[in-house]
Amino acid sequence: MERIAVYNGTFDPVTNGHLDIIERAAKIFDRLYVTICIHPTKKGLFSLEERKQLLKEATKHLNNVTVDATNLLAVEYLKQKHACVLIRGLRSTTDFDYELSYAQSNQYLDKDIEIMYLMTRPSHSFISSSVVKEIASYHRELSELVPNCVEKALKEKFTL
Repeated sequence: MERIAVYNGTFDPVTNGHLDIIERAAKIFDRLYVTICIHPTKKGLFSLEERKQLLKEATKHLNNVTVDATNLLAVEYLKQKHACVLIRGLRSTTDFDYELSYAQSNQYLDKDIEIMYLMTRPSHSFISSSVVKEIASYHRELSELVPNCVEKALKEKFTL
């Protein structure tokens, strides 16, 4: 039986921290869906299509990764994809507080879903999409924070 997992988030934009979690999860599972969560009330810097393209470019070296998007609840999406594990990344104790509530909510909705947390590497512990966008808005160096395709896209966004 194929081991399928989902790593979901807004990925606005994908960072090297996200990519680290994706690459490590891809080694553990036969198929990994990297799924952009669509929130109708949230407006991102990048459109859904732009985020999908950036994720596809950043993960093209991973044959078992599929980039997707959904407006379903995580547990519904996992069932749709026949996945049994939801992957989440942790950077700090602040993340843990949020993630504990997220896990309990999802397990309330479906007791059969497992949630696996991967700790980010220390070198990525401060990286978030929000921090990256702020640094990019000041036209600062991004090469150690995001994949090359994202750095290029951010430079284009902030020079317009």
